[in-house]
Amino acid sequence: MNLFSDIRTLVVSEIEAMMAAGDLPAGLDLAAVAVEPPRDASHGDMATNAAMVLAKPAGLPPRAIAEKLAARLGADSRIAAVDIAGPGFLNMALVPSVWAGLLVAALKSGDDFGRATLGQGIKVNVEFVSANPTGPMHVGHVRGAVFGDALARLLAFAGYNVTREYYINDGGAQVDVLARSVYNRYLEAHDLTVDWPEGSYPGDYLIEVGEDLKAKVGDIWLDEPESVWLEEVRNFATDKMMEQIRGDLALLGVQMDVYSSEKALYGTGQIEAAINTLREMGLIYEGTLEPPKGKLPDDWEAREQTLFRSTAHGDDVDRPVKKSDGGWTYFAPDIAYHYNKVQRGFDQLIDIFGADHGGYVKRMKAAVSALSGGRVPLDIKLIQLVKLWKNGEPFKMSKRAGTFVTLRDVVEQVGPDVTRFVMLTRKNDAALDFDFDKVMEQSKDNPVFYVQYANARINSVLRKAREMGVAVDDATLAAADVAQLTHPAEIAMAKKIAEWPRLVEIAARGNEPHRVAFYLYELASDLNGLWSKAKEDTSLRFIQDDPATTQAKIALARATGVVISAGLAILGVTPVEEMR
Repeated sequence: MNLFSDIRTLVVSEIEAMMAAGDLPAGLDLAAVAVEPPRDASHGDMATNAAMVLAKPAGLPPRAIAEKLAARLGADSRIAAVDIAGPGFLNMALVPSVWAGLLVAALKSGDDFGRATLGQGIKVNVEFVSANPTGPMHVGHVRGAVFGDALARLLAFAGYNVTREYYINDGGAQVDVLARSVYNRYLEAHDLTVDWPEGSYPGDYLIEVGEDLKAKVGDIWLDEPESVWLEEVRNFATDKMMEQIRGDLALLGVQMDVYSSEKALYGTGQIEAAINTLREMGLIYEGTLEPPKGKLPDDWEAREQTLFRSTAHGDDVDRPVKKSDGGWTYFAPDIAYHYNKVQRGFDQLIDIFGADHGGYVKRMKAAVSALSGGRVPLDIKLIQLVKLWKNGEPFKMSKRAGTFVTLRDVVEQVGPDVTRFVMLTRKNDAALDFDFDKVMEQSKDNPVFYVQYANARINSVLRKAREMGVAVDDATLAAADVAQLTHPAEIAMAKKIAEWPRLVEIAARGNEPHRVAFYLYELASDLNGLWSKAKEDTSLRFIQDDPATTQAKIALARATGVVISAGLAILGVTPVEEMR
């Protein structure tokens, strides 16, 4: 039940009736007509901009449209009053029975309350994390992993057919560096002393990998040249690191549907096929790029390269797809990989990149636009940095890596639920401070605790009612006389619950799962506020002397719990039933 959608349907229906009656010109575009909460709650329950957005195309003053539309809307049984504000905004107040019906709908729907059909089964690929398999996942990967998984859950809740995908960057030179570093650990496992060249990976996390390699092959590669062991060690090391990464993701509650390999694109013709497809479109050519803006690098020289005409699809400059030595640039396999996604039949693509990949956004969008004929949109979300704090100071120590804080470090200290919620308390493109002390505080300033505290309070009320012999199953509560909930604080709670289905659609349209975390905090604030008011006004307490009144009051609490549970599920957080 989406009240805002239902009332918008009413508004649109009445506008169409006005067009049919000749009060408005026929054929007006109604896409911009919106129904939303008024900025000031004292102005009513819902507001519509209909008269304002239709005035210019209709050639009529907005107030003239508003007056006729207000009369029509006021005749609906759900509308208690309609007021015209300013030049033509319409504020609507709903009859109390609407809020009672909303609570019943929430109780009957359970955790499916607010589930939307917005996506209509559209196939969406969400690629996230995609960390290089050269070391443990660090705290920056945590935020991308949480954001990507929460976004996938949100889109699924909104009716999309979602695939979570991890792109393994195992085709570049960094994987050769990994192999050589593991070989060094293999030598050390045989009690040999090794040198660590600059740029290698000397972290302790490879000690076990080197020992595993020794257990597998013994001493057969001790005196062999790199040409003998490099490829096999590379494959062995990549598999081991991906095994560790999968385990780290599982710690965080993240499960991928697909793992795709960059290496699998080489030697299979996929890169060549993608580039040839662009060539057939006239988008690949031999040319020389303009020098970079600003100070020129000492080694820069104008040279002819194989270029993708990405400017034809919105990029600032054309991009090289081949290096001067004839090898592919990093961009070429990325083009092929996204072409593969398009060929797999996805209707929308979402990439979640670290903030340092900002320069990649326009070129990737250009490539997908070209290869899909503009049919498949690509949304790229950039994840800003996470700054760690402990005891009031920056926290940089790591038990396992020596140079950075790993995903496992964070989760082992505060748990997956706290980690996930906190990572979604800021929009993805804003930097986030993660304070190990504050995220464990039991206070209103800690949104994780505050939402869980509200949920635990709801469950405590349910337990107490059961102990008193009052039936509080959802079916019984849905049949309770919730019309007796007339106190402004109770109606305000119902109104906040009514915003949930609308919030789901807004968050899904913008690919913004952080909105769910913000909403849950506001909902918890309303519930905890109502709890505080009940200390002074006993009529607001959920447990009353009369069982029927108790059931009505608890119906409101339980409906709130339904939304909290559904919202936490989208965030990937387990609801707490009892605070300890």
